[in-house]
Amino acid sequence: MNKSETNDYKILAMQSSNLRHGGNVYAKAKKLNLLPSEIIDASASLVPFDPPAILIDSLNAEIKNLGFRYYPERHFSDLKEIIGEFHKINPDNILPGNGASELITWAGYEASKFGISCIPSPSFVDYERSLNFWNSNFMHCELPRNWGNVFPQSFPLHPKGDVIWITNPHNPTGQLWGKYSLEKIIKKYKLVICDEAFLSITPNGDKESLIPLIQKYDNLLVLRSLTKIFNIPGLRLGYVIGSSKTLKQWKINRDPWPLNCFAIKAGIELLSNKKFYEKWTRQIHRWINIERERVYKKLSKIENLKVHNSSTNFFLIESKTSLSPNIKYLENKGILLRECTSFRFLDEKWARISLQSKKNNTLLCNEIQNSFKK
Repeated sequence: MNKSETNDYKILAMQSSNLRHGGNVYAKAKKLNLLPSEIIDASASLVPFDPPAILIDSLNAEIKNLGFRYYPERHFSDLKEIIGEFHKINPDNILPGNGASELITWAGYEASKFGISCIPSPSFVDYERSLNFWNSNFMHCELPRNWGNVFPQSFPLHPKGDVIWITNPHNPTGQLWGKYSLEKIIKKYKLVICDEAFLSITPNGDKESLIPLIQKYDNLLVLRSLTKIFNIPGLRLGYVIGSSKTLKQWKINRDPWPLNCFAIKAGIELLSNKKFYEKWTRQIHRWINIERERVYKKLSKIENLKVHNSSTNFFLIESKTSLSPNIKYLENKGILLRECTSFRFLDEKWARISLQSKKNNTLLCNEIQNSFKK
């Protein structure tokens, strides 16, 4: 690709960038004069369970012991040891972060060193935000918008550019990419950034993780989040796994205390007990397998609405007409969906829905049906 074409891609992306997220519960609750707890937030892909009791106890102990009176431990030695034991990798290959978003910012810094980034799209808007911040060139590579119901699937794109950003499972489509097909991709790029924020939530998802390949490929970065699976987005906790040389440079450049004492404590507590973790994830996978099928069947009965298959706890719906009136109707009922105009290649005919509890899923489906009758 010549320089002129590269600049055209970048300028187009920056002009039409729309960096909106789901999960705006506080703003919507205030607008509707409701408590945040009265909102059904199907716009953010979190599990509908209360955070684990062992976490609450641990955080309460940290408060009681006045652990917040001291600066956090800057090297995260204990947390890295726990994460290393959990994944069976060297702690030197791990860097905890202030949620996946901070680490996406630094992944953009790394990507800017290698040339043009390919963003398989529609995609999570933070990749674009990060690349814009580092003044890095990128292009959007369009993904198929129809797919089957058997997961994992082979990654469908052929290499373009020097760096590729992969989300597994993919956000917002919910497709799960097979590890074997992704390893082929790693060999064809200067840098591969794989965001696995939802992988542990996804039934059988961890089988497709690229973390075991870290020791084999220096050009691979894997991002992980603990906020989704434990429903603790306010704590901001994630980590990246990659080359120790790369992560050492990030550590030098980043803020000196990116994690507070409560986030560090949470990470240690949640990953130090493998039996607890496995029991927790089994509960989540059972919930997804049951509720995903139930919601799919109910919404599929709505005329002119297509429900797309998904491997995980969120999925896309597609209407023959604009969903904006439906989304507005639902918002007035205290139900939030993720409108999709900020996703490249999607428009107002698309929306993303995140699974809720059985009770709230029933209410959600009923109100979506009602929104088409008005």
